[in-house]
Amino acid sequence: MSSRKRAKNHPIYQLKITLKGSKPPIWRRVQVASNTTLSELHEIIQVAMGWWDSHLHQFIIHGENFGIPDPDFDFTEVTSERGTKLSGVISSEKDKFFYEYDFGDSWEHVILVEKILPPDPNISYPICLKGKRACPPEDCGGIWGYNDFLEAIQDPDHLEHDDMLEWVGGEFDSEAFSLDEVNSRLKNII
Repeated sequence: MSSRKRAKNHPIYQLKITLKGSKPPIWRRVQVASNTTLSELHEIIQVAMGWWDSHLHQFIIHGENFGIPDPDFDFTEVTSERGTKLSGVISSEKDKFFYEYDFGDSWEHVILVEKILPPDPNISYPICLKGKRACPPEDCGGIWGYNDFLEAIQDPDHLEHDDMLEWVGGEFDSEAFSLDEVNSRLKNII
């Protein structure tokens, strides 16, 4: 049974997801059913933010790591995200937790539970309500590399200007965000 069908009987968490260190902030506001698993939330974040889901990730909630346990990376204890429901680890408004994507670039996201609401029978969950700015390109070196990337593409005299533009397919608009595109993609993931 999909999250969309289960949402009608569960409280809705309104989450603000902000890419840590981004200035101006890159963020998304989403609503998800409280019985969404962390594995499903990972997919929602990937779509809402614009990531490609090609790297490892983890949630850090009240000091506990959740993700996909891997015996090759046993330096940190990891609880499986697959059976862990959001409501099982987060229970109140104003709770904050963290999502890290790509352990090399270390894209850290701060997730704030803004509201816990009754489900609206006229809304299909998950849904993105709003967002600002484009997701950085994958593999650009984390938030510091992203700032260097933006500097390079905005200055035609920069030594890496042409290479960086070629790397991202010719153009990149750091202010771009399409709510319709995100919600269209969210309808297809869960």
